[in-house]
Amino acid sequence: MNRNGFGGISRRQMLKAGAALGAGAVAGGLPSLAARADTPELTMWWWGEQELPGLQAFVDESVKAYTAATVKPMLQDTAVVISQFQTAAAAGEAPDIQYLWNGIYHMESVWLGYVKPLNGLVKDEVITSSNPTLLSRYGGNIYRLGWYPLPMVWIYNKDLYDKAGLDADNPPKTWDELLAAAEKLKSAGISPIGGGIQDGYWGEWFAGHGFAQNVDSAGEIVDLFTGEKDFREPRYHAHWVKLEELKKAGFLNPEISSTELYPGIDLIVAGKVATGLSIGSRLPADSKATGGRIGVMPMPVYGPGKMAGKPILDTQGIGISAGSKNPEAAAAFLEYLNSPERLKAFYDKTGWLPANVNFDLSVVEDASVRDMWQRWGLSENIPYLGNLVPGQFYEQALLPAAQQVVEGKITGEQAGELAYNVAKEWREFNPDIVENYKTWAVDLAG
Repeated sequence: MNRNGFGGISRRQMLKAGAALGAGAVAGGLPSLAARADTPELTMWWWGEQELPGLQAFVDESVKAYTAATVKPMLQDTAVVISQFQTAAAAGEAPDIQYLWNGIYHMESVWLGYVKPLNGLVKDEVITSSNPTLLSRYGGNIYRLGWYPLPMVWIYNKDLYDKAGLDADNPPKTWDELLAAAEKLKSAGISPIGGGIQDGYWGEWFAGHGFAQNVDSAGEIVDLFTGEKDFREPRYHAHWVKLEELKKAGFLNPEISSTELYPGIDLIVAGKVATGLSIGSRLPADSKATGGRIGVMPMPVYGPGKMAGKPILDTQGIGISAGSKNPEAAAAFLEYLNSPERLKAFYDKTGWLPANVNFDLSVVEDASVRDMWQRWGLSENIPYLGNLVPGQFYEQALLPAAQQVVEGKITGEQAGELAYNVAKEWREFNPDIVENYKTWAVDLAG
């Protein structure tokens, strides 16, 4: 694991590994904390040091400084974040506070009744300012606070754009502009677009951006899984058609199929590929490595959907167990983590931004990071729609579809057919979850 993301393992793999490992595997034990007299005792299971070094120091310092309760934190192993919590919740032994990934990754626990709504428990202004994203809403309630953000971005190497005679300060805003820029880059002997898709995750990110191009709300993506919408409609598989277009034009880097996701991003930083996909938490290190020559942009627009062209913001989060015996005390601690003092401490310990929009950006020295957060965190943004995808669809359609298009084995239209068939099979075998998805779609329709 590294601070730049999941280091080659997907959250879907974590779900599968968690089922095999069970609830017992954890990273480290509980710290030795003497109970404070006449104060509540809280347990907190959390994750994040694996992708954001320094978070452990932030948690330890926060727990030590907090006086309204005794908080006992435990860092969870990546593979069992979900399964360990669900097993403990089913046995009535869940922690008071639990780390929660976004979208379907925590919504399954909501549907099982294991996570407590935060409405009326945590102050409304704290919920809103923490940027939990729309995907934390179900049945009119919010179930997570945002903890730290993961902007989903397209990046480009400004030096390569300069070399091709492009304006590095004005990257492509539309698909036609992207194709024109790619032609100039290719003529200059530069791989215009790409990265690494060998492990499949680049294809997930490409679809996560592409989903937004032709929809007006996140609920429309859910409709593709409940059967209200159909992946065979051209607008719902258009992103795979666009990927086919890049393939046929020779705009993808030749090693894309033999390179994994994060080494593929490194190709852009190293000046070997001009444009690709990344996450905002990489920007501080990648900007430093290139002397500030990594640019950031949304996916160039090709669709008429209301979500097209808007910055995508995913957020790691934290919530309160439905089985907590001290939910009010847990809520107070979460509010404490969102205090101005703790927000600054978060940045000091991790070098990355907290999700809270009240964080003082003046302490951030890197201008590119400040600019990105102004555009992704403090302006209108949309959630990462890839977090709505059921596990079966993820494994059997989302990852292989893009890989096969890039390898020239199927067309973009055939990828839409594959997606339709997998979604149909999922519905037939999971009628109870389909009903939950239908309820979720109402909230996500905005």
